[in-house]
Amino acid sequence: MIDETGSHVEHAKKVENIRQMAILTDVTKCIGCEQCVAACQETHHLRPEQPWRWLRRVTDLSAARWTTILELRTEKGRRFVRRQCRHCLEPACVEACIVGALKKTPAGAVSYDADICIGCRYCMVACPWEIPKYSWEDRVPTIQKCNLCYERVTEQGEPPACVTACPTEATIFGERDALLAEAHRRLRATPDKYVQKVWGEKEVGGTSVIYISDVDLKLDELVAPLTDATPVPRRTFRVLRHMPVAFVGMATVMSATYWVIERRQRLQQERAAEATEGVVDDSVATDGETTKGDENQ
Repeated sequence: MIDETGSHVEHAKKVENIRQMAILTDVTKCIGCEQCVAACQETHHLRPEQPWRWLRRVTDLSAARWTTILELRTEKGRRFVRRQCRHCLEPACVEACIVGALKKTPAGAVSYDADICIGCRYCMVACPWEIPKYSWEDRVPTIQKCNLCYERVTEQGEPPACVTACPTEATIFGERDALLAEAHRRLRATPDKYVQKVWGEKEVGGTSVIYISDVDLKLDELVAPLTDATPVPRRTFRVLRHMPVAFVGMATVMSATYWVIERRQRLQQERAAEATEGVVDDSVATDGETTKGDENQ
């Protein structure tokens, strides 16, 4: 956590009544050392990196990397931006998960339970940031993503491993409201240094991983192509809330269409049957008359 100056405060051994914790990354302080990546890999016992054919780069997010560093080349020189799960305040992945393997925790993290997951990968489709990855290399693949060191934070009272490992304090950890206040304090203190925006404050309803920077992060794959603050679940609900009525209406139309077609076919069959019976009766009558004539002769 941070105090009013933004420095780390000693954590309690147990974190109780924890609320909406978050990470603030100051891009101007990141040197691209990847010590955060190494700390994450060590803490979560991630597998060695390999150039799997489905990865564009070995440094992409994967089962071996829950966080990674992107290098931006800008007019101001090279900038390094950390990419990881954003832990949205209203996560689309959680809404998309049909078995509850993904959950939004009170501490702010979006956690994942591999024992429940059925591998439908709807979360991968739903995420506006394209964060969740699938361990295709496993016989029983699972979703791979940052969990904000949830157990480490809630049980040990320690900040995420990536935050502890950062040598320049480019990444700090604390309550989301406090971090937002700290981000805006820095923007006000040196307005010529920073772009006057906190990324993650409002996008898709807000996230628990926020950024400030001296370059526009919209130029990078870091930011989803969404311009308003509407959470993705609410965005889709605008359409989905009409689905029950649409389904009932469509079912009514289809049922009426079926009844009309079925009735028409049944009437045609009845007419055909009556016509066939009439032909048979006429044939029988003709045969009878012919037989009587032969007998009279």
